[in-house]
Amino acid sequence: MPESGTPEWLAQVVEDVLDPDVEIVDPHHHLWPAGSMFNYAGEELAADTSCGHNVVATMFMECQSAYREDGPEHLRSVGETEFVVAEEARMHQLHPKAAPIAGIVAHADLAHPALDEILDAHVEAAAGKFRGIRDALSSCDDPALLIPSPAPADKFTGEEFRRGVRRLAERSFTYDSWHYHYQNGEFAELARACPDTTMVLDHFGTPLGVGRYAGRREEIFEEWKVGIADAASCENVVLKVGGLAMPDNGFPWFRSERPPTSDEFVELQGRYYHFAIEQFGPDRCMFESNFPVDRLSLSYGVLWNALKKIAARYSSDERAAMFAGTARRVYGL
Repeated sequence: MPESGTPEWLAQVVEDVLDPDVEIVDPHHHLWPAGSMFNYAGEELAADTSCGHNVVATMFMECQSAYREDGPEHLRSVGETEFVVAEEARMHQLHPKAAPIAGIVAHADLAHPALDEILDAHVEAAAGKFRGIRDALSSCDDPALLIPSPAPADKFTGEEFRRGVRRLAERSFTYDSWHYHYQNGEFAELARACPDTTMVLDHFGTPLGVGRYAGRREEIFEEWKVGIADAASCENVVLKVGGLAMPDNGFPWFRSERPPTSDEFVELQGRYYHFAIEQFGPDRCMFESNFPVDRLSLSYGVLWNALKKIAARYSSDERAAMFAGTARRVYGL
C-alpha cells in the first residue's frame, strides 16, 4: 500500500474540479526545504494550486522551517521569511502562472523585550509581504501527537506576552494562534484582554482525536462547541475553517488504504464547519488548506471540492467571503 500523503496514495482518488471559476485565496499553507519533515516547497505548492481550482493567491504560515543557523537567537526566525521570499521567486521562474504567495505570517517570541527589532527584521526580509505573527498557544504533552506543541500551558496569561499581542495591533499586524480544543476558552480570554488586535484562530481550535483523546469524538465535539462559541463572542477574532484533516484530529484517513472522496470528507467533518460558520458568520470565516499537513489525509483538489460542497448552502456573497474576501480583508491582500 502506498504511504499516505504520497502522490501515489493521493492519486487513488481523483475528482473533476467543481465550480472552477470560484476565486480562492488559500490563507494557510506551509513550506519546508528539501529534506525537512515535509517535502513541500515552491514546486509542490505550485502543483497543488494549479490543480484546476482558481487559486489566485496564498498566505504562508510560519512552521519553524529554514531558521538562521547563527546570529542572535531572537532573530533566527527571520530566516524562514527570507526562505519563503526566495522560494516564491524560484517558484515563479519555474511556474510563471503559479498563484503568488501574497502574504507571510512569521514567528516571533511576542514576550521578547526586543520584539520591535524582530518585527522590523521580518518586515525588511518579507519584501512587502509581512502581515503578522503566529506565536501559538498549543500546549499538550500527549506523546501520540504527530505535530509537537511546545508552548507552556499558561502562556496566554503572561503580561509580557499580552503586551506583545497588543503591540501587533499598534503596528497594524495580525496575531494567529494554533492550539487545541480545550484551549479555545483561553484564546477567547486573550482576545478579550487584547481587543484592538485582530486575532486569527487556526484550524477550528483543533479538536483532538488521538492518544488519550481517541474514542471520545462526541464528548470532545460538545466541549469544542462551547469553546468555539466563546471565541466567536469576541468581535476581534476571525476563524480559519479548515485544518481538520491533520492526523492529530483522529479522523480515519491518515495511514488508511486510500484517501477520502469529497463526499466522505463532508459526511464526517461537515458539522464542524456549519457550527463554526453559524457562530462566527461567513464574514469572519476563511476556508484554508493547511497543506501539506492535511495532505497526509487527502489531496488539494479533493479538499477544495469538499469545501465547495460545504459552502453550497450559503449565499453567493457568503461563499465569496469565505473563499477569498475574508482573507483579503483580514490580511490586507
